[in-house]
Amino acid sequence: MTSPRNFLLIALLFIGYLLWMQWQDDYGKVPAVATPVATATTPGAATPAAASASNGADVPSASSGATPAQSPSGKESAAGTPGQRVVVTTDVLRVEIDTRGGNVVVADLLAYPLQPKDYAHPKRLLDSSDADFFEAQSGLVSASGAAPDHQAQYTAEKTAYSLADGSDAVEVPLSWSDASGVAVRKVFVFKRGSYVVEQRQEINNKSSAAWTGNAYRQLQRVPPVIDTSGIKGYSNIERYSFVGAAWYSPADKFQKLKFDQFAKDPLDKTIADGWAAMLQHYFFAAWIPAQGESDQYSTKTYVAHAADGSAVNRYLVRTQSPAINVAPGATYTDAARLYVGPKLQSTLDQIAPGLSLTVDYGMFTVIAEPLHWLLAQLHKLTGNWGFAIILLVLIIKALFFKLSETQYRSGAKMRKLQPRMQALKERYGDDRQKMNMAMMELYQKEKVNPLAGCLPMLVQIPVFFALYWVLLESVELRQAPFIGWIQNLTAPDPYYVLPVLNGLVMIATTMLTPSAGMDPTQAKMMKIMPVVFSVLFAFFPAGLVLYYTVNGGLGLLQQWIITRRIDAGEKAAAA
Repeated sequence: MTSPRNFLLIALLFIGYLLWMQWQDDYGKVPAVATPVATATTPGAATPAAASASNGADVPSASSGATPAQSPSGKESAAGTPGQRVVVTTDVLRVEIDTRGGNVVVADLLAYPLQPKDYAHPKRLLDSSDADFFEAQSGLVSASGAAPDHQAQYTAEKTAYSLADGSDAVEVPLSWSDASGVAVRKVFVFKRGSYVVEQRQEINNKSSAAWTGNAYRQLQRVPPVIDTSGIKGYSNIERYSFVGAAWYSPADKFQKLKFDQFAKDPLDKTIADGWAAMLQHYFFAAWIPAQGESDQYSTKTYVAHAADGSAVNRYLVRTQSPAINVAPGATYTDAARLYVGPKLQSTLDQIAPGLSLTVDYGMFTVIAEPLHWLLAQLHKLTGNWGFAIILLVLIIKALFFKLSETQYRSGAKMRKLQPRMQALKERYGDDRQKMNMAMMELYQKEKVNPLAGCLPMLVQIPVFFALYWVLLESVELRQAPFIGWIQNLTAPDPYYVLPVLNGLVMIATTMLTPSAGMDPTQAKMMKIMPVVFSVLFAFFPAGLVLYYTVNGGLGLLQQWIITRRIDAGEKAAAA
């Protein structure tokens, strides 16, 4: 197999792979929004706070099977009453907690700006707006007593908290109480340099009867809006990353569920020492129950009402604790952790087992994880992700040097046979059967195996795709600068230098490769491939194009050296 054919094989496999992923996305469309049940709410009168309540449709049932659609205190649920925002600022997070429900409704990741170096506008992961709704909710439910669910009204001591200089943590307490004597204190603990928020729900039963109920935590959102229009949309790497719910159990390991599969294949399982998450490109949120606790994990989709009165589909993943029993005069504390942040593969497993699997490389995980580790080590050495990519290509090229040498030697020998192959083509014309038989005789006589170059390429293809996913999913490379005009490796080259260089490398590689015996249509494709790839790569992240260009350039150099050696050897033998 000659080098241009290798490019063609990679191109076809790559495009086929992207088409397959797109087919996976399009095959099962998100179900159309169902017609909501009529309510007394006047269209347009609902507030965003009221919209998230959705008449209790997102409140779980207590373990006895009763579904508390209202506050168990007997009063109307606080769903229609907007809460107060409590703003918490640390060195890495800016969070807003709504006193209605005590939910984390906004989370800004201060170290991850939307645009390079524009830290005044950080990435917002959790969002209470209707268009980008994504909240981390928690509460208590009871079949017989008072319990504050994630729609209940809490009170806050202050409306703003910040991590003070020299302090390692800040606590944010919220309080709820009922006339029956049951009081709940929900406390959030934020620590310096951490995306983990510790939460405690302290139940103080001052009533005369035992309190029985369940604690729950859930992540609820609408699907994120991803630009898929035109060529720029097709090359938008965000569209190829998994978006949906995920969970982990020691028995079943990492599992995930796309939004369009929520109704078809809902989760309903008891899991101990696991976690539940909502994933998207680069970032995610996850609830992590206390170690050793066996929770009921479930997923759900339902119709909610937006602020303008329209109906929207919302999706949630939930963990619900076993039954909690608190005797009169006793207290009980339910503990859990909330992760809201980037997919930093090197640190996630220190937070919870299997959490690093949220960096989803799909079927190439076995190869991609070592590649990511190696890339991270090279970055420590160079301090620049662009140079780390170049060094990684050099290492991969060195590992596959012998295989590539076999491939290029086969191509060089084929090039020497090009005049004779062209003569056979002219002799037999359109009689392809006789021409193929004559070529096979020529290959046998000259001891040339035309397929000798295929095996090396087939071995390298899994590495090629694995590295593609590493560059696609690594949040460490997000907005990382390289040199000169490339100040963002995850954005397209602003001056198209790398795509043009890649096209020139492909043209030079084609010139070194024999084309005799090649199908005319295939030969034409070889000629236009450099142009096609240059246009395609103009919209791809610069980090990916850098890898392709360096890899192609090193391959071209290796092919040129081997061809020169073979030519020199033949001249020496002839002399």
